[in-house]
Amino acid sequence: MSEQFEPVIVGFLCNWCSYRAADLAGTARIKYSPNMRPIRVMCSGRVDPQFVLKALLNGADGVLIAGCHPGECHYVSGNIKALRRFTLLKTILRQWGIEEERVQLVWASASEGNVLAAKVDRMTEEIRALGPLCWHEKVLGENGSSVIAEKEVQHG
Repeated sequence: MSEQFEPVIVGFLCNWCSYRAADLAGTARIKYSPNMRPIRVMCSGRVDPQFVLKALLNGADGVLIAGCHPGECHYVSGNIKALRRFTLLKTILRQWGIEEERVQLVWASASEGNVLAAKVDRMTEEIRALGPLCWHEKVLGENGSSVIAEKEVQHG
């Protein structure tokens, strides 16, 4: 008896756009994957890379950061800050041997419930294809020692 893997995706959603898009998707009865656990943040620019890494460490298989379209941020440039942090996160994930697809950034305005729903569906399928994130094996190694430190010693 084999069970199909169901990923857990943590979604950091901007209060002004993406969270409202998720709400619209629900009230419009747009069907989409239930795998995302939404967390409302005041702005996507307030999502610290540590929040994302902590979500992955605590069992999430993926993280979705969703914000307002560039130029439409309630806080003027918060989504640009989110984009910069997202770029940094991708570098960190590569260094740790974690697939970049596990953390994604999407823009969705309050009226784009269908866009957010489609992105959640796509991301769920991508993470399902990757399989579970085995944080302790990828980052800490099988014996619990840091893989990062070993890689630095080998190359340094």
